[in-house]
Amino acid sequence: MKTPKYPVLDDHIHIDPRNGKGIEAVKEFQRSGGTHICLVTKPSWSLGIYPVCGEDFRGVFDETLKIAKQIREQTGVVVFPLLGVHPAEITVMSERMSHARAAEIMKDGLTLAAGLVKEGKATGLKSGRPHYETSAEITRLSNQVLLHAFSLASDAGCAIQVHAESGPCADMVEMALSQGMDPGHVIKHFGTPDTPLIPSLVAKHEEIPRLCKESREFTMESDYMDDNSRPGAVIGPKSVPRFTLRYMEQGIITEDDLYRIHKYTPERVYGVEIEI
Repeated sequence: MKTPKYPVLDDHIHIDPRNGKGIEAVKEFQRSGGTHICLVTKPSWSLGIYPVCGEDFRGVFDETLKIAKQIREQTGVVVFPLLGVHPAEITVMSERMSHARAAEIMKDGLTLAAGLVKEGKATGLKSGRPHYETSAEITRLSNQVLLHAFSLASDAGCAIQVHAESGPCADMVEMALSQGMDPGHVIKHFGTPDTPLIPSLVAKHEEIPRLCKESREFTMESDYMDDNSRPGAVIGPKSVPRFTLRYMEQGIITEDDLYRIHKYTPERVYGVEIEI
């Protein structure tokens, strides 16, 4: 395989050898010009894990770190693991316990994830709040979980991706600041241009050309789920490199834009080095 000319990072992708293509999806990404990924933990239930205490999330994190190791060894793609607790866990766990107990378990799981970041095994955290209609109590408890996640990220000195409702989520700026967290290290997964956080835009987002002309900071993602029951959801693993390189070839974005999206912004946000 020829050496890629440019760094290309997918800022939010799942790889699941149990339920999806696994390493083959990463090879598709790589053959299309991809070089780096942020590998995000999947929900516990997708791995057959049903937590009754925070320590039970260790199985989820161990699986993510195991997959990251396999990717490095089998493809050479650079992996930045992001460990955390999916915000929908509170709804799923509440089928077998109280909302309050589910929230406490989620906090404990996030504390465990932050410890792995401190040990250098992962790059950052993942948290958020439900992106769907839910009760006032679940919303309140979810915001408490998110505040805990911001506090952990601040203490660990790492970035955090948030999975939440569509739109700006502007209140998260003050939430992060209240916990000593710099909002400049908070990435809005499946983001929109109106967010004051760092938006991670799905690669086919129609506003990418405009934001490049404005020299805006953002990253690109596929949110590929790697689930054979939902092939190609949200978009396929080839998408980020294909869209990026097509934009370049068509003159829609410049080389400077590419480096800002795929190197300089993620380097600043995550505190990593991106080289090829």
